[in-house]
Amino acid sequence: MDAALQQQLGELLLNAVPTIILFLSLYVAYRIIVHNPLMKVLAERHAKTAGAVAKAQADIAAAEARTAEYEQRMREARAGVFKSMEAQRKQLMDARAAGIAEAKAKAQAQVKAAKAEIEKEASVAKAGLQGQVEALAQEVINAVVNPSGKSGTAPAAGRS
Repeated sequence: MDAALQQQLGELLLNAVPTIILFLSLYVAYRIIVHNPLMKVLAERHAKTAGAVAKAQADIAAAEARTAEYEQRMREARAGVFKSMEAQRKQLMDARAAGIAEAKAKAQAQVKAAKAEIEKEASVAKAGLQGQVEALAQEVINAVVNPSGKSGTAPAAGRS
């Protein structure tokens, strides 16, 4: 049986030779016609994609740099505006303080003038009252000295 098995195996291998040759030629044709061009196209596509990704990353980095620069300029502009506003506010506060000081000085001058006027009027009133006090004192003295209500200077002609 060994010989029969060997003969069948030999025939099988002999019949398989054309199939093996056909398979190898098909594999070589596939490699030449499909696989190698496909790998070349995929490599180009990968290179272009990688280049596009690298370019996109560079563009993103440039955009971030421009954004940072823009934000820095905005901060500087805001700081300048705030400084300007602070200077204006300080100037207004100084002007307000000067106005208040001027009004206070004017009010103090008016108060001083009013006090002087009041003292002057009080002096005049005191002088007038002093004169009236002397006249009233004289009347009181006359009334005390002459209790009858008649003054000593009145003429006696009315008695007869």
